[in-house]
Amino acid sequence: MALITVQPDLAIPEEEFTYTASRSSGPGGQHVNTTSSRITLRFDVQNSPSLTEWQRGKILEKLAGYIDREGVLAISCETQRSQHANRKEAVDRFIQLVQRALKKRPPRKPTRPTLGSKNRRITAKKQRGGVKQMRGKVHDE
Repeated sequence: MALITVQPDLAIPEEEFTYTASRSSGPGGQHVNTTSSRITLRFDVQNSPSLTEWQRGKILEKLAGYIDREGVLAISCETQRSQHANRKEAVDRFIQLVQRALKKRPPRKPTRPTLGSKNRRITAKKQRGGVKQMRGKVHDE
């Protein structure tokens, strides 16, 4: 049973992945037309026993573009000529995506506006007010 280590606290058994091979698109002549070298990796995020609830929620939130309605994450790879290389690249992409999704961001520290930004804002407001004031009626003297 091979484990794919995503993070020190997360290792997923290879059995939880489903791989499907299909014909690759694009140029390549006879090779592309005769071999099924594109690999689609599928991972059931919704029902995976390897994930904690927090990890599952983060992955579903951050990788929503890769996940279908059933909660299955799908990654396709067709950059290499061989099925084996595409399979390895799909797993590498999966690891990178999940690591990025699970990375904890430091909390933002609120800061006050600088004196320069305050002055620029006031100057812009006065300039805009001047433009609007010039739109008024013209008085003859």
